[in-house]
Amino acid sequence: MSAPPPAPLRIGNASGFYGDRFEALREMLTDGPLDVLTGDYLAELTLLILGRDRLADPGRGYARTHLRQLEQCLGLAHERGVRIVTNAGGLNPAGLAERIRQLAGRLGLPTRVAHVEGDDLSHRPGGWGEGVLTANAYLGGFGIAACLQAGADVVVTGRVTDAALVSGPAAAHFGWTPDDHDQLAGAVVAGHLLECGTQATGGNYAFFTDHDPALLRRPGFPLAEIHADGSSVLTKHPGTGGTVTVGTATAQLLYETTGPRYAGPDVTARLDTVRLRQEGPDRVRVEGVRGEAPPPTLKAGLTRLGGWRNEVVFVLTGLDIEAKADLVQAQMGDALAAAGPREVRWELARTDHADAATEETASALLRLVVRDPEPEKAGRAVSGAAVELALAGYPGFHLTAPPGKGSPYGVFEAVPVERDQVSHTAVLPDGTRLTVTDPARTRALAPAREPAPPAPLPPGATRRLPLGTVAGARSGDKGGSANIGVWVRDQRAYRWLVHTLTVERLRELLPETAGLPLTRYALPALNAVNFHIEGLLGEGAAAQARFDPQAKGLGEWLRARHVDLPETLLAPRAPTTEVPQ
Repeated sequence: MSAPPPAPLRIGNASGFYGDRFEALREMLTDGPLDVLTGDYLAELTLLILGRDRLADPGRGYARTHLRQLEQCLGLAHERGVRIVTNAGGLNPAGLAERIRQLAGRLGLPTRVAHVEGDDLSHRPGGWGEGVLTANAYLGGFGIAACLQAGADVVVTGRVTDAALVSGPAAAHFGWTPDDHDQLAGAVVAGHLLECGTQATGGNYAFFTDHDPALLRRPGFPLAEIHADGSSVLTKHPGTGGTVTVGTATAQLLYETTGPRYAGPDVTARLDTVRLRQEGPDRVRVEGVRGEAPPPTLKAGLTRLGGWRNEVVFVLTGLDIEAKADLVQAQMGDALAAAGPREVRWELARTDHADAATEETASALLRLVVRDPEPEKAGRAVSGAAVELALAGYPGFHLTAPPGKGSPYGVFEAVPVERDQVSHTAVLPDGTRLTVTDPARTRALAPAREPAPPAPLPPGATRRLPLGTVAGARSGDKGGSANIGVWVRDQRAYRWLVHTLTVERLRELLPETAGLPLTRYALPALNAVNFHIEGLLGEGAAAQARFDPQAKGLGEWLRARHVDLPETLLAPRAPTTEVPQ
């Protein structure tokens, strides 16, 4: 008689970024049962911040917020038997692990602390070139698994993939091996759903008006019940705010992804195999995920100080807005030519309204951004020239804030590295150092075959309305590129979407994409299409190359554009309804 399968593993998340809700760790520990609680503190921009911290003090480089959270919650986790796994170690996981041991000692807790290291490639022989501040490989989950299997109560890591915080504990719990690709892929998808916290429970959700505003005022953080076959149920603690639906899960699944192959260090998950099904209130079953061997190389993220940046925002009020903008640009021309910054960008935002009832709503904003490798060229020469126009410029001259001397900006770059250049190491609670071996099988990434589209809707009457009337969207950044995932709520609407929202149509709706490489991926199982736009964000979020440097609002801009919608798709929907798939 075969042994029964292990019980499902309940994994929650209490942080989606460095600066997320401080009380979330306590809330997740007290609002319901968990086996493991994770926290994601690292983003591309965060590593740059931690790198500058480490320059100021070599003992830093980790997320100090997490240590303060543990001062309040380490005892709670011990009482409830919840293990804590986070990437809050940042650039100094060993340092944070030691601080947690000291904290546990002061609190009189028998907490066993382990950490994962080996991601730091900053001292690679031959270096990375001039100006690199941090260089870190994205590690997988098996170092975390080794620490948990050795009895760790708390595991801190450096730069692992966000999903590894979930796939690692799942591999430890179920005894998965590197060849269990389908199971690992299922856990990676669960990890991707959890990694951004409340984005899975109604935060940043396109169809938020379908739900009671009181429900979304303070969304609870998500958790996943992971099963031995890699399937899971996305949910949240009972009684907490927010909502978990096929729609909120779809939105998060599309976030910051590109094609159907979602590559990681341990497995490549096939997003085109994911099936979402509403199992009950605030319960979405995630199943059918297939996995493939991971790529032969690892991704490494490099951050460097890219130069200096300055910004001046001129307020233009009332009449003759465009003439006022022309005058400012002409008056600033000589100063900008003399300073000689490498990049000068002007952007006029027509936020003004005719016959406005308030001065603010009668005003437009003219934004000047300059960038240069040398601080002097982006500093006082620019801001001083702007201030000198105070009595010599357009009528009503004023600025949103006094301009400064400029500030440094960062650049993120993703590069492949050979696996043998990375020493993935689990440092167990007793100090034993265990090298995590690479998977025996790898598979080079290749484009997935485009699925055949369904038949288009029959011709019929249309109405000119915003795309967002029927379609949701979520967008985000990956280095200098952006993605927009667009989904609809049933297969009939998908038949319209997949034939209408082509690459060419997206370029028409979003003129900023002109001239940039743009790829569309169809995901029929999710009733979605996903667009990858290379270079839209310049050198990445830290460089602040555009108005929305992380492309967070890009999808909402797309939803606001008007298209011809078939009237057959415009039947009224009941509030809070989500169509299961």
